[in-house]
Amino acid sequence: MTLGYKEKDFFTACPPCYCGKGGPQIRYPFRLEFSPSYCGARGLVLSCWGNETLLSLPDLGSRKVIAIDYRMESITIKLGEPWSDCQVQNFSSTSLTTPVYTPPPTASLVNCSKAWNDGEYDGKRPISCLSSADHFVYLAYIGMSLDELPLDCVVVSTNLVLPGWGDVQMGEVMLRWNSPEIGSTCAGCELSGGRCKFDWTINQTSCSFPEQPGADSSNVNLIIGTSVGALVVLVSVACILVYVFRNYGKEKQVRLKVEKFLATYKATKPTRYSFAHVKKMTRHFKHKLGQGGFGTVYKGELPNGIPVAVKMLMKSKGEGQDFINEVATVGRIHHANVVRLLGFCSEGTWRALIYEFMPNESLEKYIFCKRNKTDHQPLDVKKLEEIAIGIAQGIEYLHQGCNQRILHFDIKPHNILLDHDFNPKIADFGLAKLCSRDQSIITMTAARETMGYIAPEIYCRNFGAVSYKSDVYSFGMLVLEMVGGRKNVDPEIEKTSEIYFPEWVYGRIVQGHNLRLVMQRNGAEEDIVKKLAIVALWCIQWNPMDRPSMTRVVHMLMGNLENLEIPPTPFVSSTG
Repeated sequence: MTLGYKEKDFFTACPPCYCGKGGPQIRYPFRLEFSPSYCGARGLVLSCWGNETLLSLPDLGSRKVIAIDYRMESITIKLGEPWSDCQVQNFSSTSLTTPVYTPPPTASLVNCSKAWNDGEYDGKRPISCLSSADHFVYLAYIGMSLDELPLDCVVVSTNLVLPGWGDVQMGEVMLRWNSPEIGSTCAGCELSGGRCKFDWTINQTSCSFPEQPGADSSNVNLIIGTSVGALVVLVSVACILVYVFRNYGKEKQVRLKVEKFLATYKATKPTRYSFAHVKKMTRHFKHKLGQGGFGTVYKGELPNGIPVAVKMLMKSKGEGQDFINEVATVGRIHHANVVRLLGFCSEGTWRALIYEFMPNESLEKYIFCKRNKTDHQPLDVKKLEEIAIGIAQGIEYLHQGCNQRILHFDIKPHNILLDHDFNPKIADFGLAKLCSRDQSIITMTAARETMGYIAPEIYCRNFGAVSYKSDVYSFGMLVLEMVGGRKNVDPEIEKTSEIYFPEWVYGRIVQGHNLRLVMQRNGAEEDIVKKLAIVALWCIQWNPMDRPSMTRVVHMLMGNLENLEIPPTPFVSSTG
């Protein structure tokens, strides 16, 4: 096939466009109906009506497009006028099913003789206009098991559209696209910072990192740059002076914020140390153990000879909130699978956290040792199972075992430390949040977790509300990395045609094949690996209400493989 443009000019021939100001950006795999066919994948066509972006569905006609998320391969549309509660019965998921689009999760109408007061189940919403004094009607998502339905409740209607929990009244629903032309290539491409396009030289979708328009040097840019050079120098001097004074004021506010918290922190443990004590116990920060996004960790020793790990927090990070989070959460609890905070320091601009020392470092050193070619020996299958159970029990304790629920929001191999017996301990609570145990929805201003472990709902509210189920997702991704001995999201892999590892695992399990991973040695170990994989796939379901609680996860991990059901696909495109 002959094209009228060079392959390198794809983004020039098919530039991003908008139907109107503030509308969603339209680019590959979507195209406008009058654009060249090579600008989009088959079936992913939009149109403009005035300033509105429209999607045409066979049974519903044209619907307004609210948002397009290219990383999540989802498109949000408006079904009509804002819903009232009683209109929920009128929207069947079958009207949204097409060869290209997957309908949103479905729900059921549930009639209960008593009010459904289970605070642990966040997948329900009361329908007041259908309820009365002697019966209570709910729109409920019945996910993994009907066991979560109270005994005094019955299902009266099924297969109804379940919109984003916060968008029920707006009448907005999210569809996910699934085009055979692009598979899962585009999602991985977008997550790695690239742009998706169709490459006719290889006859398939590929990932590209296009240059910014005007990246070539020109005389105009040179003249402009030279002209403003002197002005920049003068402005820079002024900015430095302003920065110094503002930074001083900011540091003062942080100190006051931290001291105000410590004044209300009545616990006698952990111990507060002076900065002089911290320098002494670390021998003036002689032995560096590692460095992360929130600070540098040094090995130290308490006066009684107990070895410790001292984390010096970066002054510019978190405005003191990371320090407060750690002391407020880890400082009040003690569990075999949660790292113990022994002390802290807050003096001037210096803030330090003092933990029990973990001689075997972090879990990532062992599960990625072959890929990273480190000196650490890989752990056997039985030990990995024990570690997975220990991590799950630790998260379960954070969610259920404390007076207030603790949501970690940064579960990943780097934050799982191993003691001398390789028992896992959850660490790094800098992003943690406290909430009441009956609070099912959490408000977050921004996603700060690590890519590859972030639950979809954290950076795209159309997937549901942020809750304790977000930790469940991160745990599932962690377990898949334990099973595979490799990262689930790897930029070097995402730019090739290699299949997304969690999707490969799901395909093997659905087809009844062994996983054939290097770590396995016999049939019993194959069963353990398969059990870990199935539990992990339950945990990474894209809809939060599909995921089990951590209590259920612990039971699944400690049970037998034969008792586990294969979960529905958590991916945009299923593996054949």
